[in-house]
Amino acid sequence: MSGRSQRVDDLLEAAILDLLARRAASATICPSDAAREVGDDDSWRELMDPARAAAQRLVARGEVEITQGGHVVDLATAKGPIRIRRR
Repeated sequence: MSGRSQRVDDLLEAAILDLLARRAASATICPSDAAREVGDDDSWRELMDPARAAAQRLVARGEVEITQGGHVVDLATAKGPIRIRRR
């Protein structure tokens, strides 16, 4: 992995954790929130897949959960919009 993409991955993971830390314990965020935090007005959409991947890495480390409709789901099989919350 290139240094640039590793840096973006690290920034996205940090953004997810920071956004959640600034919200109520039960709050959720959308991966687009992290993408917007890291990217700019023109590039955040390109960061959506990397933001979802960052969320999955945080799931694997036991730091967050992925939800749909308030229920924990596996990102690998989830279809459509997801939310991220603290574990």
